[in-house]
Amino acid sequence: MPKTPRFSRPKPWTEVAAVLVDVATGRRPADMVVRNGRWVNVHSGEVIPGTDVAIAKGRFAYCGPNASHAIGEGTKVVDAGGRYLVPGLCDAHMHVESGMVTVTEFCRAVIPHGTTSMFIDPHEIANVLGLEGVRLMHDEAVDMPVNVHVQMPSCVPSAPGLENAGATLGPKDVAEAMTWENIIGLGEVMNFPGVAANDATMTGEIAATVAAGKTVGGHYASPDLGLAFHGYVAGGPEDDHEGTRVEDAIARVRQGMKAMLRLGSAWYDVATQIKAVTEQGLDPRNFILCTDDSHSGTLVDEGHMNRVVRHAIAQGLKPVTAIQMATINTAQHFRLEREIGSIAPGRLADFLIVSDLATLTIDEVYARGVRLAKGGKLEVDIPVRTYPASARNTVKLGRKLGAADFDIAAPAGANEVRARVIGVIENQAPTRALEADLPVEDGIVQMDRRNDVCQIALVERHRGTGAVVNGYVSGFGYMRDCALASTVAHDSHHMIVVGTNKADMAAAANRLGEIGGGVVLFSQGKELALVEMPIAGLMSDERAEIVAAKAGKLTAAMREMGCSLNNAYMQHSLLALVVIPELRISDMGIIDVTKFEKVDLFV
Repeated sequence: MPKTPRFSRPKPWTEVAAVLVDVATGRRPADMVVRNGRWVNVHSGEVIPGTDVAIAKGRFAYCGPNASHAIGEGTKVVDAGGRYLVPGLCDAHMHVESGMVTVTEFCRAVIPHGTTSMFIDPHEIANVLGLEGVRLMHDEAVDMPVNVHVQMPSCVPSAPGLENAGATLGPKDVAEAMTWENIIGLGEVMNFPGVAANDATMTGEIAATVAAGKTVGGHYASPDLGLAFHGYVAGGPEDDHEGTRVEDAIARVRQGMKAMLRLGSAWYDVATQIKAVTEQGLDPRNFILCTDDSHSGTLVDEGHMNRVVRHAIAQGLKPVTAIQMATINTAQHFRLEREIGSIAPGRLADFLIVSDLATLTIDEVYARGVRLAKGGKLEVDIPVRTYPASARNTVKLGRKLGAADFDIAAPAGANEVRARVIGVIENQAPTRALEADLPVEDGIVQMDRRNDVCQIALVERHRGTGAVVNGYVSGFGYMRDCALASTVAHDSHHMIVVGTNKADMAAAANRLGEIGGGVVLFSQGKELALVEMPIAGLMSDERAEIVAAKAGKLTAAMREMGCSLNNAYMQHSLLALVVIPELRISDMGIIDVTKFEKVDLFV
């Protein structure tokens, strides 16, 4: 990747403080003055009419009434016309790879929606390419026209002993990454049993992060709020986005953590947990909004953090409070309050001009004092990034698969078996541990399409072993012969294939092997939809709007097959995530995540 920055990086406050003082006091003209705005002040919780803001060197210098003293011959003057001046929105926890696109394309998609700061955890690419992958995304993030801070992945693999990923990272890698200019902290610590048990890898990574004075991200996915939870909190994680119940949010905040409430493409966890504020009266300063995983179609068609803020307002939050949860609360959590998260002197001039606060209707988007978008359209060109050859051709199947690779042999002499089934829960990351009685024909266990039980397979794709692990899943509702295969399978990112027809399962898997990764849907031997993702088998190298269109075609084709789940592809991609209960599949077998152990497929 090119090493030269494509956009001017903001100078540190220490280098421009004197200029800001001169502008604020009228001794020097501002670069820009925005007049007649309603200042959404997230520090005081007020909306202050009749406000002007003066900007110099990409930072706010003056915020108050009548900034005529800061206007000179070369000052650009913008009339807000009584509209709201809102701080640029921050996404506190997210994975770029879930958008199917690169950092550059993700920024192109979300900037028009008002996102000016992101805190990304590239643990998807880390599980494929290791530290090299993290560095690639780190360096790309540095060159963006908005703030893209990177969290060093903490759990690669996510659950040692229960899966094998394409790479392994440890405390030495974390310590090295903490020296990089744009690493903001440690990514979500998913191995929560390891933290509670004082696992050396987890304690070492957390210690290296704390020693660097940076934030430790959390991920406690268990509903158990007993001693294991208390041990996890004592181990150092400072936030958590895995709560789904109001008691989860309350427990985290009471223990000094930040409760991150997510609204992604398929995770709808805000409405239940925000009641801790709206009904229980907890202090909203300790609640933060995020997306976690956003599909490219969601980004292009529905929005990003603006979508989350609108949703939070619809749940009963005051607009200013919801905005605080997506701006200043995030900045304070990552120790960046002096840089981002508010419209105040010294901060980067990241702001939105908004015509309606309740619906967060964004007219213009500015970052570092430069207008990047207007009327929902990007106004700057962010050149396409080229990833090196080492980031491609990462899908290694080792051989061509056939329908027989997906046969599940029954115990000798059985006419029927009772099998464990992964149960998908719509709009949530956890699964249910179900059981089903399945018929046996010619020694092979059959699916039960009538009761929505089809097959799931994990195909090893990092080392070309040709290994296939088979199991059962319920919840997709497929009614026709079909198979969906994806090389996005959080977090080890082997290939996941779900289907009602084994020949289609083989065809879909082989197709992804041919093109180097992505997601594809087959039915009766015909390819219905394809999204190519050649970068680590996780990301496309095409424009975000092109990827979104392909993803939309995929969603429509899945519905034709009978799948009515909201954003079913996102549900598909999490079926191998062996750190979220209850039942998952890995390259080692079927995993009971309530006990963190491998279990037999048959009961």
